[in-house]
Amino acid sequence: METLHDLDQKTIDGIQDLIAINIDSEKGFAEAADKIENARVASVFRDIGRERANFATELQGAVARSGDSPEESGSVKGTLHRWWLSLRGSIQDGEEKAVLDEAVRGEDAIVGKYEDVLPNVAGNPLNDMLLKQYETVKSGRDALTDLRDSYK
Repeated sequence: METLHDLDQKTIDGIQDLIAINIDSEKGFAEAADKIENARVASVFRDIGRERANFATELQGAVARSGDSPEESGSVKGTLHRWWLSLRGSIQDGEEKAVLDEAVRGEDAIVGKYEDVLPNVAGNPLNDMLLKQYETVKSGRDALTDLRDSYK
């Protein structure tokens, strides 16, 4: 039986993936917020970026408590990385709806990553924390979707 101080390797691997995607997300939202001209969208991006940084920190603590070295940086490949590369190009063109389209796609990726990990932690001491993070991520994605859909 897993404890907070003795997590299975499969659990640790899943948490490490979540750390990386949260770090990628935080960095991407921060960069986008600095580049986009719409103050409302920039504020939403900053808020979501701060949430992702907090999630990464929580997850890093869980891995460290289990005696492993937590991921310290985001991934260099994968869906989220490609999303932020596309996002950079969209921002340069100044098209807010395109930026929001890419943000929603990226949020779909992070939601999917949580959905991959959650079944493996059912009954695990990290389950409640991950469910709370997952619900927040889904809410963020829904808020971005609503914001994107408000553009005609």
